[in-house]
Amino acid sequence: MKIGINVLNYGEGTTPESIETWVRGAEELGYHLAMISDHVTLPPEVAGAFPPPFYDPFTTLAWLAGRTSTIELGTTVVVLPYRHPLQTARVTANLDRFSGGRLVFGVGLGWSRQEYAALGIDYASRGRITDEYLACIKEHWTQPVVSFQGEHVAYTDITTGPGPVRDPHPPVWVGGLSDAALHRAGRFGDAWHPYTLGADAIRERLPVLEAAAEAADRPTPAVTPRIALHLTERPVEPESRLPGHGTVDQVRADLEALAELGVPYVVLDTFLSSYAGPVPPAESPRHDLTQLETVAERILDLPGETLR
Repeated sequence: MKIGINVLNYGEGTTPESIETWVRGAEELGYHLAMISDHVTLPPEVAGAFPPPFYDPFTTLAWLAGRTSTIELGTTVVVLPYRHPLQTARVTANLDRFSGGRLVFGVGLGWSRQEYAALGIDYASRGRITDEYLACIKEHWTQPVVSFQGEHVAYTDITTGPGPVRDPHPPVWVGGLSDAALHRAGRFGDAWHPYTLGADAIRERLPVLEAAAEAADRPTPAVTPRIALHLTERPVEPESRLPGHGTVDQVRADLEALAELGVPYVVLDTFLSSYAGPVPPAESPRHDLTQLETVAERILDLPGETLR
């Protein structure tokens, strides 16, 4: 089981230097993956939760590709309807090449009606747009010339080369918790990428994922959950505890349960301090790397991709 981190790419105090500190620090500790989130614009309902400045995921990952050498780089998650699929296909393939085949492409629908309105995209159609764009992008990753006929994009004999390094393409992680997200993962994903779910909750949803993959005549995708990480000195009561929140022993138990479930990756959110009280932005990289050091020393065998 590989372990990734979600890197803070927004908010007061976030700078290129703070992002680099996080990712290079995680790489030096032996973590396997660094991921960042996505918004294109920040209307009031977005800025309230994700305050500016907000660093673009693709630009940031391209920059990080030149400042790292082994850690995989990904998105958790790109809001797929926000960008034309031809642009996204080209940018992601370029990123995979610049990073030497280290891109993990996490995708989702987003949630902000105001952001959709600002971009002139129909919020009610976001599910259909996402499905169509995923099909389009995957064709461009695997074929030199593509003709595509869809509800939202249509064209003949278009190339977006060069293609990606990974064969057949960068892994696609489909985010979301709804049945529609699970069906999308079954049709298009290499993995389902749920957020805040522990092993028991994931296990309850697996029949939906398995049925969706069977209906699409595809192998069942892997499960690559993202959980909050907040270490505490005293145990957190079960009724108020999120996966990844608690003592070293509680967090170890969460990761053990996920390992027993057979998940190939777990992504840790170290910075979502709303779960347990805010950390000042200027202190976030140091605070978060301290937590990651503790987890690496007391819970994880990162080189062996297992638990201690």
